[in-house]
Amino acid sequence: MRRLILLRHAKADAHSAGGDRQRPLTKRGEEDAKNVGRYLAKEGLLPDIAVASDARRAKRTLDLVLEAFPSHVTHVVEHTIYLAGADRLLDVLRQTPGKAASVLAVGHNPGFAELAIALAGDGDPDDLFRMRSKYPTAALAVLDFDADEWDGVSLGEARLDRFVTPADLRGDVADDPD
Repeated sequence: MRRLILLRHAKADAHSAGGDRQRPLTKRGEEDAKNVGRYLAKEGLLPDIAVASDARRAKRTLDLVLEAFPSHVTHVVEHTIYLAGADRLLDVLRQTPGKAASVLAVGHNPGFAELAIALAGDGDPDDLFRMRSKYPTAALAVLDFDADEWDGVSLGEARLDRFVTPADLRGDVADDPD
C-alpha cells in the first residue's frame, strides 16, 4: 500500500514585494499549519518523506507541520511542483523512491485539488463531495493506493481515506473563502 497526503499550503498574504513565490503565511495560516501538524501526529499520519514547493508559503507550511512530529522526517524542496498541474504532479509522484510508503506533499491549487480529485476513485461520499467542491488553504486529502511502487499509481485508483480542512480542526461550521 502507498499513502499520499496532499496538503495545500496554509493561508498566505495576498502580495509580497518579492513576488508570488515570496508570499509569507498570515497569522491564521501559521496557526492552521500548526494545527494540521498536530492532527497528523495525533492520527499517526507520519510520512516517510515530505516534499514542498519552493514557494515561501509552502516551505513554511511544511516546517510548521513537521514541528509536531515526534521524530525527524526527511524532507525536500521541489521547484517543479510550484503551481504545477495535475499531470506534472503525478509525474513527480511516480518518481518517488520505493522505500517511501507514505508521502506528504505541500503545494498549491489548482494543481493539488485537481490531482486529488483525479486520483480519488473511492472513499466516503461526503468527504469526496467536500473535496470536489472546495479545497481551501491548509486542507489535506489522505489518499491510499493498492500499489507496490509509486510508478504504479494511476488516476481513479486511490481511496480517499479522509479530507480535513482547517475549519474541521477548529470546529467551524464552514471554511473561509480561501
